[in-house]
Amino acid sequence: MSPQRRSGLGTNQEAIRRHNLGTVLRHVHGAGQTSRAELTSLMGLNRSTIAGLVSELESLGIAEHATPLEGSRQGAGRPSARVRIAREGPYVIAVDLGVDRAVVARVGLGGHVIQRAQAPVLRDGEAWQVGAAVATLIRTVIEGAPSAAPLVGIGISVPGLVRRSDGLIRLAPNLEWHDVSFGGIVLAALGLDVPVSLANDADLGALAEHTRGAGVGVDELIYVSGNVGVGAGVISGGHRLEGVGGYAGEVGHLRFNPDGRPCHCGNLGCWETEVGAFAIAEAIQCPPDKVAQLDEVLDEFDRPSTALRATGTSLGQGLASIVNMFNPQVVVLGGYFRSLYRLVGADVDAGLADRALPAPLESVRLELPGLGSDSPLHGAAEIALEPLFVDPVAALGTALVDVRARLAG
Repeated sequence: MSPQRRSGLGTNQEAIRRHNLGTVLRHVHGAGQTSRAELTSLMGLNRSTIAGLVSELESLGIAEHATPLEGSRQGAGRPSARVRIAREGPYVIAVDLGVDRAVVARVGLGGHVIQRAQAPVLRDGEAWQVGAAVATLIRTVIEGAPSAAPLVGIGISVPGLVRRSDGLIRLAPNLEWHDVSFGGIVLAALGLDVPVSLANDADLGALAEHTRGAGVGVDELIYVSGNVGVGAGVISGGHRLEGVGGYAGEVGHLRFNPDGRPCHCGNLGCWETEVGAFAIAEAIQCPPDKVAQLDEVLDEFDRPSTALRATGTSLGQGLASIVNMFNPQVVVLGGYFRSLYRLVGADVDAGLADRALPAPLESVRLELPGLGSDSPLHGAAEIALEPLFVDPVAALGTALVDVRARLAG
């Protein structure tokens, strides 16, 4: 064999090894702790290969040995060695940017939220002002990080249209932003150079609920988010359905009532005009300054009004269009729809049954988020962690250590 062919073979083998290394890490990340025997079964590799991959993750400071569980024996032999996420391993910063507040968390592998902080966001503030506020929160949660723990990246959840190719926020109507490079603004405010990823909040809610929420093990899932506006994230075949530009899921602008109210998008009778935050606020006579906290306002209600029940029916009827279109197994109701469903769940169910086709209706169920209001935050962490699962060695090579000192400098 020629030296050139040998070199190519070595390169391919290294790529396969790094792929397998990332796959092992993804399994441990999803489970939090697992055994080498379970990894062998999941990946179809032999025990010695799995042992080598686990040892490499341990040497990289990503994973560590865990005490075998009682009864976890391989036949009559000794218990299978277990592996878990390292306690002081790599971490990411997750940002959930809302209309009225920003939540920031330091999140480790396994989805463990280590530290979090939040602050109000000025609704009329410029993007650079919001970016500066987010940077202050990031500094707060990094303050407690071990100096040797590497920062892999930052993930940001945004209530708007985010371009898939570069993370540009094309439109965030309730923040009044157009074509904003928010990731760059945050990095400039921090004075750091780390990978930053942005995505729509509903997309990330769907990802998080699929990964570790109400949709674990479900490959056909829709996450419908009420966050002043209305949007959806779609998991199809176990993967995010983003569209060519990243703008899929704008279900709030499906035509619902041709004789309805004008929508801020310029169309008439969009679903959002019937079940969006302002429509619900009008139905319950909620003050305009409380619209961004609509979930909290709804939680104070004991009994729904007739108008609110009608909104629940409209929510169910709109969900029927989504069910007919995508045939999901689970629809997760996020944002203020969580609180609304608790009040008018029977009306939502009736509206869904009224408009959905019988066949897809048979296989769908409505769920509340398993992660509560933190679904987009966890989703932001997942996209920031993704480079570790693609190639752990390369991701750690670009990660920052001793971030506190860098921020202080």
